[in-house]
Amino acid sequence: AGGMLSDVYYPTIDNTNVHSLEYLVTDGSSTDIQPRDMTYTVSALGASGLACEITAKAKDGGYQIVTDYLTDPGRNAVVMRVRFDPLTATAAQDHLYARLQPLVNGHGGGGSQNAGADSATTVRTAAGPVPVDYSTNSFTEATNRTFATPTYLALAASRPFPATGNGFAGQASDGLTQLGSGHTLTGHQNASDGDVTTTVELPAGTSPTTLALGFGQTENAAVGTALASARSSFTGTLSAYTGQWQRYDRTLKSPPASIKGLDSAETAKARAGYWLSANVIKASLDKTFPGAAAAGLASPWGQAVPAGNAVNGLAPYFGSYRETFSRDAYETFTGFLTDGDLADARAIDEFLFDRQQLPNGSLPRNSLPNGQAAPDTG
Repeated sequence: AGGMLSDVYYPTIDNTNVHSLEYLVTDGSSTDIQPRDMTYTVSALGASGLACEITAKAKDGGYQIVTDYLTDPGRNAVVMRVRFDPLTATAAQDHLYARLQPLVNGHGGGGSQNAGADSATTVRTAAGPVPVDYSTNSFTEATNRTFATPTYLALAASRPFPATGNGFAGQASDGLTQLGSGHTLTGHQNASDGDVTTTVELPAGTSPTTLALGFGQTENAAVGTALASARSSFTGTLSAYTGQWQRYDRTLKSPPASIKGLDSAETAKARAGYWLSANVIKASLDKTFPGAAAAGLASPWGQAVPAGNAVNGLAPYFGSYRETFSRDAYETFTGFLTDGDLADARAIDEFLFDRQQLPNGSLPRNSLPNGQAAPDTG
């Protein structure tokens, strides 16, 4: 979103855990904020189209930050290779920070009723400090969402962070506030029960740093996952990720080598779009409930429900288009039929008629991934 990492799903396709992960750059006298002071470009990383490289460039031309994003195919982690490129002599002395604003378990907290608040702490390990954001509240006003679990996310790097801090969004403890006013991260290692943020300083130098957001149902699991992914070879992880998609794509029907009315360049673009579309619908399937296809992996209308307002004493739930809409599931079903993935087409068919269909024979507007009614269904 706006060149920043947003919406990371774990353990189910409807459960977002990240509002944003943005970059902050300071020279000691002023601080740049990514969405305000940088532009960005995006390009594909590898043939699948689902890994990407984003280049964030300072509007004043002083530096650029190149980040490669993918998911670890062997662990519950998002992996980022980050490189800071100074484009002027003075920018070589800048300090780079990453600020994470979590929405663990789809919660934000921070309202007057503090419904669904998150917490943050820092775990000291032999590999350096590892901040952890977490929510043990798995209960929301979505009464049918019985599959929710406590969720922890840890942020680790291939080299130790020189500085870390946890705080509350917009408050003095927030890394954004500290860097915006004093241009240094003073640190605050625990923040409980609110709208939390985590800020880390990345190691200096132009050599890439690998960051990893690791997930788990316990603190130890999240920290272990983040460290393992961050300290693994990024090239090896990318190779495994790309190979996984290549193996899947080889099971699908290939698009035509030539298309009537299109020249070779237009045909190549259409063929690339075919493979990308095939992989997007595959990635939209939940890993726990077979055939539960998210209508969309984004929230086009934004976070419409205030995270701090309790509903009957429980945190609000906002699934947006990450739920399974029968009308969209049908379209995904036809996509799988078209590209030859009959196993996933069959799984969607069985989901619609075995899990989602109502006793009167009709199909609801939408449901949770388990097929049960969502709060906003009809």
